[in-house]
Amino acid sequence: MSRIGKAIITIPAGITITENNSVVTVKGPKGELSQELTAGITIEQKDGELNVNRPSDSKQHKALHGLYRALINNMIVGVEKGFEKKLELVGVGYRASHAGQKLELALGFSHGIVVELPSEVKVDTLTEKGKNPIITLTSHDNQLLGMVAAKIRSFRKPEPYKGKGVKFVGEIVRRKAGKSA
Repeated sequence: MSRIGKAIITIPAGITITENNSVVTVKGPKGELSQELTAGITIEQKDGELNVNRPSDSKQHKALHGLYRALINNMIVGVEKGFEKKLELVGVGYRASHAGQKLELALGFSHGIVVELPSEVKVDTLTEKGKNPIITLTSHDNQLLGMVAAKIRSFRKPEPYKGKGVKFVGEIVRRKAGKSA
C-alpha cells in the first residue's frame, strides 16, 4: 500500500470537505478548491479525519492513491494557511514592479515583459538598494502558484556561468568554470 496514500489527513477546524459525483470540494477561510477523483478513488470522512481509499492493488490505482491524497492535503493546507513562493532577480539592471494583477519585468531584453496574473495569485515586489529584487507570490492554490512561478522563471532561467536570471529564493545554481586562458 502507498505510504503517502494510507496516511490519514486531519481536518482542521473551519474547513469543510464535500464529495459530489467524485468531485472533492474543500472550503476554508482563504477560499474554495475542488479536485475531480478518477479511477474509482474514494474518500472517507469521520471524526475530523479524512482517509483516501483505492479499489484495487493495480499499479495504476497505487499511483493515483498517493497522488490524490497529496492533492487533497495541499488543498486543505491552502484554504487554511495558503502558500507562498519567492523569486529573486539576479543581474545588473533586472527590475520588477507590479500594479494590481500586472507584473512588469525588466530582464535585460530590449523590451519589458508584462505578465497578467490570475486573480487567485497575489503579487508583491520588493526592491532594496544593493540587493536583488524579490517577487513574492501568494495563493491558496498550490498548483496554480507553481505554474505561475515557473512561467515567470522561464523568461530568464539562471545561467550557469554568472548565475544571472530569475531563480527561486534559496535555489542553488550549479556554476561552471569559464574559459581557461
